[in-house]
Amino acid sequence: MAAPRVLPVAELVDRARALAEAGPRQLLGIAGAPGAGKSTLAERIVAEVGPAARLVPMDGFHLAQSELERLGRADRKGAVDTFDANGYVSLLRRLHLLEPTPVYAPLFRRDLEEPIAGAIEVPPEVRLVVTEGNYLLLPTPPWDEVRSLLHEAWFLDLDAELRLRRLTARHVAYGRSPAQARAWALGSDERNAALVSGTADRADLVVRLAGAPAG
Repeated sequence: MAAPRVLPVAELVDRARALAEAGPRQLLGIAGAPGAGKSTLAERIVAEVGPAARLVPMDGFHLAQSELERLGRADRKGAVDTFDANGYVSLLRRLHLLEPTPVYAPLFRRDLEEPIAGAIEVPPEVRLVVTEGNYLLLPTPPWDEVRSLLHEAWFLDLDAELRLRRLTARHVAYGRSPAQARAWALGSDERNAALVSGTADRADLVVRLAGAPAG
């Protein structure tokens, strides 16, 4: 992976705002390993840009828990094959086309550990759609189409030890014991991180937020 540029959030917000002004609708993707801070950055950008922006996370396309259990994949929820990748790509196509009526996207509820259909409205007047997730830059089908639908793609980098601490705290907050949380972060999450790290070269910008610890 190329050395990341260290930028303040304000500069990234300005870059996203300029992107929103570049056309009738622009799609910005923020990729990175689990725990890198993608959702926090995406939420900040959408809040700063205002009503002209919407956040459509990839996590809304988690398979339902019952389906993961049927497939025998519940013990590695968050892995690349535990998402409806074709559904995600199809939604991005619709958002890219700028349909004349609202498009509805699903939302993943961490408190329920389930996706909720039709929870995010994207009306036609939205000029910037921000989507974030681990696998936006994967080169394998059907994920490979995601990159072609994004007008700009960023890869968010973060020190590995800080990522691990964040992930462990997140898992504890949602009900796992500290030992279970660390085991998940070092196991399933770390395998996913290794897969994602090899996709950074497909981004327009590899970035580390100013103030984040160096690796």
